[in-house]
Amino acid sequence: MQIALSAAEIADIVHPLSTKGATSVTVRGLASLATAQVGELAFLGNAKYGSEVAATAASVVLLPLGYAGEPGVNQLFLLVQNPSLALARVCARLEQALWPRPAPGVHASAVVAPGARVAASATVGPLCVVEEGAVVGERTHLQAQVFLGRNARVGDDCWLMPGVVVAAECELHERVRLHAGVVVGSDGFGYEFVAGRHEKVPQVGQVIVERDVEIGANSTLDRARFSRTVVGEGTKIDNLVQVAHNVVIGRHCLLCAQVGISGSTTLGDYVVMGGQSGLAGHLTVGRGAQIDGQSGVRTDLAPGSKAKGSPSLPFQLEQRINILRQRLPDLFRRVGEMEAEIARLKKSSAA
Repeated sequence: MQIALSAAEIADIVHPLSTKGATSVTVRGLASLATAQVGELAFLGNAKYGSEVAATAASVVLLPLGYAGEPGVNQLFLLVQNPSLALARVCARLEQALWPRPAPGVHASAVVAPGARVAASATVGPLCVVEEGAVVGERTHLQAQVFLGRNARVGDDCWLMPGVVVAAECELHERVRLHAGVVVGSDGFGYEFVAGRHEKVPQVGQVIVERDVEIGANSTLDRARFSRTVVGEGTKIDNLVQVAHNVVIGRHCLLCAQVGISGSTTLGDYVVMGGQSGLAGHLTVGRGAQIDGQSGVRTDLAPGSKAKGSPSLPFQLEQRINILRQRLPDLFRRVGEMEAEIARLKKSSAA
């Protein structure tokens, strides 16, 4: 990664509320506090690493307000409300420089149907396929081998990375970002068992992905059996997540890696699901609920609730059970001793 930012340029990006020290060194890389060298930028995003600040060689360090230490020679401390967010904004500037969007236009190897509509400001990369009736919005970028099915619609300022599939009739609203291998509109998993065979139930609905959604690599969103599967505005989905048919996900939810949501389940706004957690079908998860990693939820969850375990229990109850589980060997030992003492007392009494 080749970058070159002066301390003043970094300050213009993060808008520090106060500063300590100064440096004339040009920042040419990013690193952790422990490994940073002169000419690199580091940050303190977790208080447990606070002891590493004094020893870091980083030329510029992003720190939380109230940090009491002093910088070394030719070192600049930028004190900000949220160092992690400040670093993200620096990275956003770097991203623009490292991966600039190519000039608008359709690559010679792409196949665009005559009845498709591609905005003049959009980019359609190598080996893409845009079928009849599909729409590609202004400034949208389709990287290599993206497939848009018949009548699929992609809004303005979207970014679809290599190998993305947006199947027929599915829609992406504005500023959606899909990472490599995402499939929007795969068939929902539906069969009826008839005369000893599994007969496929046609899946004829849509998937609607609202604005400002980001979906991680190789995640899949199944089209609805009828009506719509929906991902709400601002929701962020990690890699390898499965969203089944007719699921409705609210606004600004967070779904971590390997989450699975069964069909016809509804998530309210601001729900958080930890990695490898799963929801059974036809459930309602209330606004702001939080589900711990590897939890299996089989019942509705109230707004603001926290669930843990498989099958899931209220978070604090599951925590207590986990603590008590560790004491079971000692409990069995004590019960064994008590049984032996009772047997001894009975024998003595009988004598």
